[in-house]
Amino acid sequence: MAVEDGRAEATGRRLSRPGLLLMLAEGRGVLEFNSSLLLSPLLMQAPKGDGHPVLTLPGFLASDLSMAPMRRYLKELGYDAHAWNMGRNFGGVASKRGALRDLLKRVHEASGRKVSIVGWSLGGVYARDLAQQMPELVRSIITLASPFADDVRATNATRLYEILSGERVDDILPEIREAIAGDMPVPATSIYSRSDGIVNWRTNILRPSATAENIEVHFASHVGIGVNPAALWAIADRLAQPEGEFRHFDRSGPFAIAYGTTENALS
Repeated sequence: MAVEDGRAEATGRRLSRPGLLLMLAEGRGVLEFNSSLLLSPLLMQAPKGDGHPVLTLPGFLASDLSMAPMRRYLKELGYDAHAWNMGRNFGGVASKRGALRDLLKRVHEASGRKVSIVGWSLGGVYARDLAQQMPELVRSIITLASPFADDVRATNATRLYEILSGERVDDILPEIREAIAGDMPVPATSIYSRSDGIVNWRTNILRPSATAENIEVHFASHVGIGVNPAALWAIADRLAQPEGEFRHFDRSGPFAIAYGTTENALS
């Protein structure tokens, strides 16, 4: 199975970054956002929330504004959606660990309930790191186009990340990188697209288990997956699961045609 034997760290294999054509096609993210607006009545048919807190973590170079549409959607479904309130995300997997732990504690203490975390791209890397460090505070994690596995340098943003964050990817402590890439102590969902023009989609794939899954969204872009209607539906469906329970995503419903099969996710 590719998920088990394809880890670059173990095999020495290097993945390539997405090509120029895929990167240029990232402009379709605007269309994904417009599609969500047009399909908002359909999106509101998703399972309703139980009021538990959901922390949203933006991607590299993004701010809370990027996830404002998602937070509004989740609030309308009945969740207590929180922004990260840390300005623009200039990176720092190691340097931001303390601030992110404090943020998670505050969100948890405000409600007294476990927190679900939705992280977009680099925000998903933060989410997985938080789940490993503080599983007693985390209900579940959902990552969107997040490069946490395999050869995590296979992105078109790696060099810029290193310049702006002051951290070289290869210098992040091995135990941190291995923990982020490994099995999570809480339910975990990775939502990704093979047409991602920023991050090689293979770096998004987690090892499936009874409480972990991959969901492929066809034709989603990296910059638009967080506002893609099919991705938003999947997020709402995953968050609606009762605390302490987990079932794998049912690729049916109004956006069924937009999802890849389980077999495709593993190949």
